[in-house]
Amino acid sequence: MPHKLILKLLLACSVVLNISSVKAQTPAEIDEPLYKPFIERYILDELKNLRQDQQFMRAELINKVAEARLDASDRAVRYTTDTVNNIFFIITGAASILVLLGWRSLREVRETIKAQVESQVSQMTLEYEKRLNELETKLVVRSEQIISAQEKISQTNQVHSLWMRAGLETNLHEQINIYDQILEIKPDDVEALTYKADSLLDLGEARWALSLTNQAIDHDHEYALAYWQRACAEAALGQHDEAVRDLETAILQSPALKDEVVSETAFEVLHGHLSFKKLLQSDMSDVEMS
Repeated sequence: MPHKLILKLLLACSVVLNISSVKAQTPAEIDEPLYKPFIERYILDELKNLRQDQQFMRAELINKVAEARLDASDRAVRYTTDTVNNIFFIITGAASILVLLGWRSLREVRETIKAQVESQVSQMTLEYEKRLNELETKLVVRSEQIISAQEKISQTNQVHSLWMRAGLETNLHEQINIYDQILEIKPDDVEALTYKADSLLDLGEARWALSLTNQAIDHDHEYALAYWQRACAEAALGQHDEAVRDLETAILQSPALKDEVVSETAFEVLHGHLSFKKLLQSDMSDVEMS
């Protein structure tokens, strides 16, 4: 008891000291947001729940497949037994009639019954083996489809969580790291490639950003933001003609981007370019007409 009391007193003292140290800080001294650990804890809990749900669904699927197989086998055996019994009854009645009428001897009837029963049982066995194999194949294919769908759902949830983290992250290097994690799950994610190129442009990595936007456009030729980011990279590299062409393509595919041209700092180097001036003039004339 004394040891527990001493431990409680020490814990209370440490809590008071931590509270006093937190209160002593001014808002200007707090560098990182205090809610970040709670967001990370929320994401980790969500991932843990997803893994537990996946394990539960997998166990339930295995149980259902096993029950379906047992039920199919039981019905097949029951049907075979009933059919054989009916055949025996019919053949026995027919043989009795033949013996009574004196058409065949008892030995001939016995051999005939044995041959017919063996033939019928063999044929039925082959038929039900074929049906069971087909049923088993369908169950395996269905199980693989369900497992594949569960994996896709899990990947989608992971990608969604990473996008949420990227939206909250202000550090450019950490944003690039998050986009790399998304691309590990979905290598052909056009949005991840484009947003990573945007972060790289902010870091001054124009050539790297140009390579990523080329990959994004190869995957999707109709994604306007990829052309926009490639135009920004080309403008930073001094490729002004290519930048204006990509900018025109981006506006053609997404007219809403017209309003962002003037405010985009990456296009300031294009203000003296003739094609860029014509593009701005056409945008201004469209605004006046509207």
